[in-house]
Amino acid sequence: MPDSVETAYGGPSGTVGDMSVTVVDNPTESRVEARVDGTLAGVSEYELTSDTIIFLHTQVAEQYEGQGVGSEIARYALDDARARGLYVRPLCPFIRSWLKRHPEYDDLIRAAG
Repeated sequence: MPDSVETAYGGPSGTVGDMSVTVVDNPTESRVEARVDGTLAGVSEYELTSDTIIFLHTQVAEQYEGQGVGSEIARYALDDARARGLYVRPLCPFIRSWLKRHPEYDDLIRAAG
């Protein structure tokens, strides 16, 4: 797997519980990646059009499930979309569900059409 490439927006580092989580965009692989203490912990795959990022699938490694890694991916990806002026089309059930709990991102959502 190639090394992650951070976007101009940058990759936030934070902590979830006792873990150090870093989230970056890996445009070569068309996915947002979360690493915990350097280990790949989760990804969200996407397709990018000229004005929309389409989230297809999000997966978190079993040992990190339920610990906030998926939420860190979602928050980073959506903040990055906003910074880049992109609409969001959440085909991924996880991202769609996360958006329903975070209405502050409603302005990014682009319906199918």
